[in-house]
Amino acid sequence: MFNDNQFISLIRGTGQQFSGWDFSFITGTGRVQSGLLPWSYGSMILPFVQNAGTVLDMGTGGGEFLANVRPLPDTVYATEGYKPNIPIASKRLTPLGVKVVPLEEDDALPFNDAYFDLIINRHESYSLREVRRIISDEGMFITQQVGGTDCSEINERLGVSVDEEYADWHLNTASKEIANHHFEIIDCQEAFPLQRFYDIGALVYYLKAIPWQVADFDTEKYMKRLYQIHQIIQTKGYFEVKQHRFIILAKAI
Repeated sequence: MFNDNQFISLIRGTGQQFSGWDFSFITGTGRVQSGLLPWSYGSMILPFVQNAGTVLDMGTGGGEFLANVRPLPDTVYATEGYKPNIPIASKRLTPLGVKVVPLEEDDALPFNDAYFDLIINRHESYSLREVRRIISDEGMFITQQVGGTDCSEINERLGVSVDEEYADWHLNTASKEIANHHFEIIDCQEAFPLQRFYDIGALVYYLKAIPWQVADFDTEKYMKRLYQIHQIIQTKGYFEVKQHRFIILAKAI
């Protein structure tokens, strides 16, 4: 069954090291393409960054996004909980005046009360109690989140349930929680853009980079089902899934 040379070659070609939060190995070559969101996270936060005195970027990854937000105010911090990303982020962001802070727990942020005018968060977990503690009155909290049904078609094809802990994570749930922690929702949107994988190697690379999608992912364990997806790609030209994203802009009150 697995004498398909193309399939074997694509599976074996996924050993490229993943660093920071950079998917260019598969996105830069067009092997994975995602539909457009009806909003731009960068465009939404930029006016607030330009008018803030103190900014926190939660979960900066390798600092790829924050490094391109210009100009930055004098006081900017970035947290990161994934240890391999910390030296990458520090190397990229320290020359820009950003202080990178290693983080182990969401509910113990190493910052003073009411310190930040703006807290931005892209695809990162958070403790609302801590966010509200460290943000100033009328400060802005802007978060773009990955919803609980993100790319669930991958799980279906691999025969793995979506993690129940995240299944109910969507705009309505998050908005209510934020409002209950003394924030006023200024704007919010939710979307389900399509994402296409054009070869099975790109999908395997993606699953290795984000282990929370399929917690026990291993190519040998899922080889038969991966081959079935490979056949879909061979027939259709791609394997299509739906992403799940939402964004919330909230003001501390």
